[in-house]
Amino acid sequence: MTDPLLIAKSGEKELTLLPSMANRHGCITGATGTGKTVTLQKLAESFSNIGVPVFMADVKGDLTGICKPGSLSEKMKKRLEMLKVDAPSWQGYPVTLWDTLQESGHPVRATISDMGPLLLARLFNLNETQEGVLALVFKIADDNGLLLLDLKDLRALLQFVGDNAADFKTQYGNVSSASIGAIQRSLLQIEEQGGDKFFGEPMLNIEDLMQTVDGKGVINILAADKLLNSPKLYSTYLLWMLSELYENLPETGDRDKPKLVFFFDEAHLLFSTASPALLEKIEQVVRLIRSKSVGIFFVTQNPLDIPEKILGQLGNRIQHALRAFTPRDQKAVSTIAETMRPNPKLDIKQAIMELSVGEALVSFLDTNGSPSITERTFILPPTSQIGPITPEERKQLLESSLVAGIYEQTIDRESAFEKLQNRAASSGNAEQKQSADSEQSGGVVGQVTEGVLSGLGSLIFGSTGKRGGQHDGMITAFAKSAARSVGTSVAREITRGLFGSLLGGSTTKRRR
Repeated sequence: MTDPLLIAKSGEKELTLLPSMANRHGCITGATGTGKTVTLQKLAESFSNIGVPVFMADVKGDLTGICKPGSLSEKMKKRLEMLKVDAPSWQGYPVTLWDTLQESGHPVRATISDMGPLLLARLFNLNETQEGVLALVFKIADDNGLLLLDLKDLRALLQFVGDNAADFKTQYGNVSSASIGAIQRSLLQIEEQGGDKFFGEPMLNIEDLMQTVDGKGVINILAADKLLNSPKLYSTYLLWMLSELYENLPETGDRDKPKLVFFFDEAHLLFSTASPALLEKIEQVVRLIRSKSVGIFFVTQNPLDIPEKILGQLGNRIQHALRAFTPRDQKAVSTIAETMRPNPKLDIKQAIMELSVGEALVSFLDTNGSPSITERTFILPPTSQIGPITPEERKQLLESSLVAGIYEQTIDRESAFEKLQNRAASSGNAEQKQSADSEQSGGVVGQVTEGVLSGLGSLIFGSTGKRGGQHDGMITAFAKSAARSVGTSVAREITRGLFGSLLGGSTTKRRR
């Protein structure tokens, strides 16, 4: 049995998080500047110490210091004395850096096919009709064996479907050219935001997030300070990762500790623009992923940012201070006070507005899965460095990483873009050959017709002698012109008859 994780202290009372209950999820909430980031760092360290890998997004750029040992500052010394705690053994933790923009960490990519139409529809901000057309495009790709790996694949397929909409209408439904155009424009916007770097191969292997070094879980840090400028790309990426974990990890049942703990910072970005269908999927993932031994902690300012159905599944709660300046904030304070387990010795509603930096209301699940009585506590300081590392230290960390060299080189194998290009080239060659055959057919028929008309002219007008005359020249010109016209016409009719019967038969078959 894994020992409980000491997270906070209230007087002589220690508040511990049970690793076996970490997959019941949790949340860290509070206003800006109240200590959420340090709390996140403390939790990540605690899980790493027991061999549990962690994934978290660094939205402010100051979490990378977790790879280096901390030090005793004057401020921290006062805090430790107040808590009556000895200075900890300062230590750093194994860290892997990731970056979808490929600037401050190892590249992170997903394929278009793996992302799927539902998440892409959210990323592209599509309406219901446009989302339906995108789903149709994915179906056409599947039925025709066209791999969608990157943005150029999706763009090529969208163009192909738009150009051949009439051919797909009966089997797949109506394809609106306006919807195709809207998706193409959205695709261009995402590309300008750096989405072209996110889509492609090699795709992230989820197993690379679940490694240990010397018995400590690797802490995976996603550089998100720049990515946060594209909030939909940020939240869609993290949601894709959750879905990947859910789909690829086996059922494990209850364990003494989770396989991975996933911290979703700035969680309000996930829910603010999500459609009802997407919210339903998120709720499903949060509810069922705990059987895969994955714990999720949502980090946000206001608990009301999290939908009620999902908030109800977050058993481990850490609430930092809220400032009730607005009606919404006042409502949030009241809601939190009602949802946390009461403490007869504590006015929770009043305490939320009085908490100092680093102080929090904490309620963790006990061995029976029930919330413990809410306590007003101070979060213990981390043992690693608080604040970012230098660019030189980041570079060294990347070079010595467990996944160094695996994701840096882009792979561009044959997919929808190349296949559609080859198909267009083959179609062009076939048309040229058909045109040449038609001209050749016209020439043969023309020669035959020219001979017939020439003989006919001789019979009608008679011969004019060895050198011929005006009538002879007129007849010859007429004969040649008529021969060309008749020959081309006959060839065209032969061609029309052949393709007309094929198209007609195909049309009849479709109508039936």
